Amino acid sequence: MSREEQTRITSIVIRVASMLLEYGAESRLIEQLSSRLGRAMGCTSIEISLIPSAIVLTTLIGDSSVTTTRRAYDQPINMSIVHQIVSICILAEQNSRDIVLIERKIGDIHANPYPKWVLIPVIGLSCAAFSHLHGADWAGFWITFLASAVGMSVRMELSSRKYSMLIVFAFTAFVCTLIASLSLYHGLSQTESIVFSSSVLLLVPGFPYINAMLDAFKGYISMGWGRWAQATLLTLMTSLGIMLAIGLLGVKGW
Repeated sequence: MSREEQTRITSIVIRVASMLLEYGAESRLIEQLSSRLGRAMGCTSIEISLIPSAIVLTTLIGDSSVTTTRRAYDQPINMSIVHQIVSICILAEQNSRDIVLIERKIGDIHANPYPKWVLIPVIGLSCAAFSHLHGADWAGFWITFLASAVGMSVRMELSSRKYSMLIVFAFTAFVCTLIASLSLYHGLSQTESIVFSSSVLLLVPGFPYINAMLDAFKGYISMGWGRWAQATLLTLMTSLGIMLAIGLLGVKGW
């Protein structure tokens, strides 16, 4: 295999690995799929080093090695893209060394997002249902629905404009808390504390915390700590947004 072809394969593999990292795959899966894809395209082995913001990858073919580094950028978690990459890896194993086919399939990867008109009301309804399960009255239910639905629309709009996730979470929490304060207006709801807490449930970074624990248990300690730190920062920024809104409103005893 020529040096140019090996460099081309290295570029394909690290592109796939960086997409897996950006869209929420756990570290073991990133390593396994990168290795499988590289071997399917003719590599002897794949060596990969992961940190939360970058990947260093080396392809080995006989005595020849090519090393490259790629930065990973913040992206919303999307298991649809991870599933498409798994399918491409299987296809590569069935069509050994067909680099052109794999490049075309990688270029066809798309996010398959839910439409906003579906996602926003469903998120609002899920947060409202949670509040009702914890004892919120019907006024609190509808206020929670409004607060979380508007908050989700704000989150999606800010994310589409490529703002930092820390800013997105803080500002969304601020907006949700402001709208949830309607429950205090002339005693509109008697369960205002439940409304306040339920309206920001859409900002709980559950998936990053799960990935952090999985990475730590499977031996990827640095990745586990890095993802845990990122999730904790998102939680702190959410708390900051809530506290700013509560301070602005002068709410006491919550």
